[in-house]
Amino acid sequence: MTMLGNYHFKTNNMRIILIGKAGSGKDYFRDFLKDREELDVSYTTRPPREGELKGYTYHFLDKNTFLAMKENDGFLEAVQFNGWYYGTSKHNWDTKTVFIMTPSGTKCIPKEDRANCIFVYFDIPEDIRRERLSKRSDADSVDRRIAADEEDFKDFRDYDIRVTNPKFDVRKLITTILYYYYV
Repeated sequence: MTMLGNYHFKTNNMRIILIGKAGSGKDYFRDFLKDREELDVSYTTRPPREGELKGYTYHFLDKNTFLAMKENDGFLEAVQFNGWYYGTSKHNWDTKTVFIMTPSGTKCIPKEDRANCIFVYFDIPEDIRRERLSKRSDADSVDRRIAADEEDFKDFRDYDIRVTNPKFDVRKLITTILYYYYV
């Protein structure tokens, strides 16, 4: 059996943090892992996009509920991005293995947990992301998303693996993550 055939990040107390600009492929990769791993479902105040499912894509909350949860120390990280709030609950941090975060969100990860995290940065060319974003039904314009991402990712360097191929092979990426973790 190959490493890919029997891998499970949870059994090794490993967390995979997926980071990337809009349209970079991080959701695609996360969705590939859904049958093998415990996926975090982040919280957000932004409206759902067409096809997104409550409780699967995000936990969609109104602003007051989100801020109350934040005030009650319910989040490991809670950030404002592009006018909306996003957050990872402390409960999910303790029980899940795959997370999508922003660069500012990753700064909230406790130092003692960082050793068991692999940060995978999806750094896909803007023209490809622009094309992907233009096909989405979204509350934000493509230009606004691109501009917001450029600001959010300015000087971002805290990653372990960088994906630059827009047609990356998910199985090869898993193998790369496992290799990185075990070497």
